[in-house]
Parts: sequence; C-alpha cells; structure tokens
Amino acid sequence: MNQLTKFCYRIYQKLLYVAQFFLPINEPDIISGNTALNDLVLRIKNDHFSRILIVSQIPIIDLEDVVNFIGLLKAELISVTLFKDTTSNPTILQIETAKALYLDNQCQAIIAIGGGSAIDLAKGVGALIARPNKSLQQMKGILKVGKKIPMLYAVPTTSGTGSEATLACVVTDSLTKEKYAINDPVLIPKVAVLDPRLTIGLPSHLTSTTGMDALTHAIEAYIGQSNTKKTKRFALEAIELIFGNLLKAYQNPTNLEYRNAMQLAAYKAGVAFTKAYVGNVHAIAHTLGGMYHVPHGLANAVILPYILTFYGSKIDKKLAKLAKLTHISNPDLSIHDNALAFIDEIKTMNKLMKIPTNFEGIIQSDDLDIMVKRALREANPLYPVPVIMDEKAFKRIYSLIQD
Repeated sequence: MNQLTKFCYRIYQKLLYVAQFFLPINEPDIISGNTALNDLVLRIKNDHFSRILIVSQIPIIDLEDVVNFIGLLKAELISVTLFKDTTSNPTILQIETAKALYLDNQCQAIIAIGGGSAIDLAKGVGALIARPNKSLQQMKGILKVGKKIPMLYAVPTTSGTGSEATLACVVTDSLTKEKYAINDPVLIPKVAVLDPRLTIGLPSHLTSTTGMDALTHAIEAYIGQSNTKKTKRFALEAIELIFGNLLKAYQNPTNLEYRNAMQLAAYKAGVAFTKAYVGNVHAIAHTLGGMYHVPHGLANAVILPYILTFYGSKIDKKLAKLAKLTHISNPDLSIHDNALAFIDEIKTMNKLMKIPTNFEGIIQSDDLDIMVKRALREANPLYPVPVIMDEKAFKRIYSLIQD
C-alpha cells in the first residue's frame, strides 16, 4: 500500500468526520434502574403500540423478569409475537424469518431483548421493513438504509456490545461466511433499557468477554483520529468504569452495583464509537466471527493487546494517559513504558478472567488470504485508526493470534 493510497484514505476519513456534524446521529432515550424493564411497558403504552415483535433468544426469553414483562404487556392488551431463534452472529436467513413474522402479525414496533446479536437482528429486520426492495447485502456499508425503521426498543442483557446506542447492524452471510456491517443513523434504537437485573444470570465467560468488548469499543474510539470532545469524554468514562468494575462483576456476579456500572460503561462506549468509529481490532474480529463463529467479545479481547502493541509509539501518549486514568501508571516510568503497562494490564485482566491469548487450533492457514482481504476491505478506508494497516500488517497480526 503506497503513501498516496493512505493519504486518500485519510481524506475520506476527514470527510466522514465533518459529515457527522450534519447527520441526525441521536442518542436513545434511556430507561434505567432495577425496574427499567417493567417501566418499558408504560413507555410502549404511551407510544400507542398494540402489536409488538420481540426479538430474543433462548434462554433469555425464559428469564423470570422477561416472562413477567411479557405478561405485563399482554395485561395492557398489547399483542406479542416472539422470535426466539437468535444465535451468536445473526444470519441473513434469521433476519428474513423475523421480518416475515413482523409482517404476518401486522406488528408496529420491535423490542430486542438480548446481547448484541439480538439487537443487531432487530435492526436488520427494521432495515428490511424500511427498504422492502433492498437486500441486506445491498445495504452493506454506510448510509444505505436512508429511511425510518419501525420503532425499536433495545434491552441489552449483556454489558458489552453497546448496540443499544449505535448505528451499526452486524450481519453474517452463512453462504460466504462473511460478516459485515450496515451503518446508518436510522438504525439507532429509539429507547435503550438498562436494567442490571437482566445481567445477573450471565455466565462468567460472557461477563468477561462482553466486558472486554466494551473496553475495545472505548479504546478504539479514543485512540482513533475522528474524536470529538464528547466521544473522548464518553470513551474515557467507559474505560474508567470498566477497569473499576469488570473484574468485580466477574468475581461477584450477583452484585447489582457492579452490573449497573458495566451496563453504563457499555452504553457510553457505544455512544463513543458510533461517532468516532472502531478500528483494526474489529476488522479482524469480524472475520473470525464470520469464518469460525468466534464470539465477537472473545475475538476482541484476544486481539486487542496485539493491535495496541503493533501501533507502538503512535499511541504511547494516549495509552499513558489511560494508564494514569486507571491508576496503573508510574511517574518514574517513561511515557512508552506506561503505555506498555496499560497493555500489560489488559493482558492481566484477560488472564484473570480465563480468556486465552490466541486462537490456536481455530484459524486455518487455508483461510488466511480471504480473511486478510476481508479485514482490509472493512478497515480501509473507513476506520480512522492510528496506523493504517496494509496486507502485510494484517498477515502479521493473524500469524500472532494463530498460535
């Protein structure tokens, strides 16, 4: 990749940065607290909807709080249609099936209850409803939806993806094993419901990996080159919350204080990267999700230290600031050494939460060329990363995480 190509990428990123100030990128209304899910019933009633599609998955749909919520909806004479077949990395077929349910039952709005997969699936349904003559593949990229989607209420049950605050819908094509994003402000949910009770039963490996997913969002937003004062503030607040609460939530899974803090962190990170974008960690993670169904949070957690190390001196000052923010810096050390200390702390967090250091036995050498091409295509020219990675750089990272 020559310097002229990289220069053109930077111009494209600057244009997108300017464009964000003219796009209707709105934050969701927030309903939060230990009764937030029940409070959503009143919001739906006040919005005058009587037929709702709920997108979720087993076992979330069977949680006591969710069952009670559905009961409250029905008590208000609100008809409920369930789609509960969401899987990790939602597919085009699943989205089209849920869309058919929406239309067949004359639904008026959508509630997504679950992790990022359920919220992404619901966004995909909304996009197909808004654009009945377009396929999801045709809406891949930026600003390809362009029309208002049905009312979307997002109820996250993990504290990681930030999908309840973002304009991104990530879709997997089962035939090509490609995972890609549809990005459009119309996909931002109208209401985000942050109820920490729904995260209490989260398995420990999901608490850890979704938490590291949120950390990746916040760090990639912060070190990128398209920040505003607000995205920096939200990213820093998210990072501070995650370092202060993720391990505690992992070790004390029923503590609502830690769970609430992590939900807020995931939301703030989502707001930050919606405008500041993510980066090369995500470009690689999406290829692993599409090709091998590696959970997105796990992929981000493993890849993050490798990419930060690769960036080197380009991000030393920013990482040193994060080291100070998270109380792991040493005033006697250089900026570079404090940056390395911050990366080491991420590795330590991964180790304490039993997250592996690589994907040994998962990544197949025969798949590397296509994954490198897909990562290149996702990252460039869109992501305003500290260092633009070429094919050689991506191959280097894949080789490091392979074994």
